[in-house]
Amino acid sequence: MEQPNNKAVLVGVQLPGSPHFASAMEELGELADACGIEVVGRIEQKAERVNSALYMGSGKIKELAALLQSANAEIAIFNDELSPSQIRNLEAELDTRVIDRTILILDIFAERAQTREAKLQVEVARLQYMLPRLVGLRESLGRQGGNGGAGLKNRGSGETKLELDRRRVEDRIAALQSDLEKLVSRRHVQRGQRRKNEVPVVCLVGYTNAGKSSLMNAMLRRYGSGAGKEVFEKNMLFATLETSVRGIELPDRRSFLLADTVGFVSRLPHHLVKAFRSTLEEVADADLLLHVVDLANPEHERQIEVTRETLLELGAGDVPTLLVYNKADLAGVAYPRIEGDNITLSARDGAGLEELSSLIGDRIFRDYMSCEILIPYEQGKLVAYFNEHAHVEEQTHEEQGTRLRLTCRIADYDKYAAEFVTL
Repeated sequence: MEQPNNKAVLVGVQLPGSPHFASAMEELGELADACGIEVVGRIEQKAERVNSALYMGSGKIKELAALLQSANAEIAIFNDELSPSQIRNLEAELDTRVIDRTILILDIFAERAQTREAKLQVEVARLQYMLPRLVGLRESLGRQGGNGGAGLKNRGSGETKLELDRRRVEDRIAALQSDLEKLVSRRHVQRGQRRKNEVPVVCLVGYTNAGKSSLMNAMLRRYGSGAGKEVFEKNMLFATLETSVRGIELPDRRSFLLADTVGFVSRLPHHLVKAFRSTLEEVADADLLLHVVDLANPEHERQIEVTRETLLELGAGDVPTLLVYNKADLAGVAYPRIEGDNITLSARDGAGLEELSSLIGDRIFRDYMSCEILIPYEQGKLVAYFNEHAHVEEQTHEEQGTRLRLTCRIADYDKYAAEFVTL
């Protein structure tokens, strides 16, 4: 059986004022690799604007066609989102499969989606991407109707089929969104229950492959409850598509929920952001965001800006945030180190986890207080309660009762204040 040809040539146009073009092309190659495509060549052009018909000049298109043939490549991957007419024209000129950055990312998401919700979200995004491209072909297919017209009386068979395809796609999108709404409703109930229990939520956000899942697993190994709770991690783009939530209990018995979210990327397709909005609502509702940054990546400053822009789009621009510079061991800088709301650490070797936990605690446990109390011996169950639900630093037995020096929730202190003496 003949193996499919997965060789591709990358294509990009550098416009004026595009300082990150080189890194964007490198990232395009990484996206192709994540999709199982072998990159065998690259064509670039500097231009004032993208060619509306063929994306780049006709001379470069001829050069691209020659490179595709000489490299035995059957895929041309473009660094920007192509219009329906550009795709049609390029496929006619090159006689090969043409894909753009958007569909490449959508393909990766489709391949990696594991849960039912993620699969539904990706399918909605793919169909929404396809829909205008189907519609964009209507005029050319309509010419089959005769006399060059695309009127209702002279519809060609191609256009009639296209209309049917378009309606099927629209119906499928509506059905998928209905299913998603049910899942979103369930997620809202779960989130509401957490709010009712007043459990703080901390969300990991950041550029794809910055080490969010690695940091979550490091925290779980150090502070998690029970084995088998670790999330999937791998050194690849978009290793995580699901929002995973795990409980973290610090040594002082204060606990919070840690959520790992899908990574961001420059020019993350709008359809994907829209489709995953329900999943990413966890971010906007969080008490604290941990913005994880790959310090070893020379483009990490640009990646920080991309993440911030995406957070703004999600309505999470005002959520308190700690900047977590990860992979310090690979960057060759001193760590662990804290500077204001920034911390430098290494999730891989676990250095800096205690410092990070302390920073998290200072920001999300503001409803806690430190105190010293005396509990009468007849209230022994209260001693057991505080030992289970508070951080008891010292416990001594005195003539009148049990003395505790502890940090506890203000709500617990107020609830039981009449049953003990504050010292």
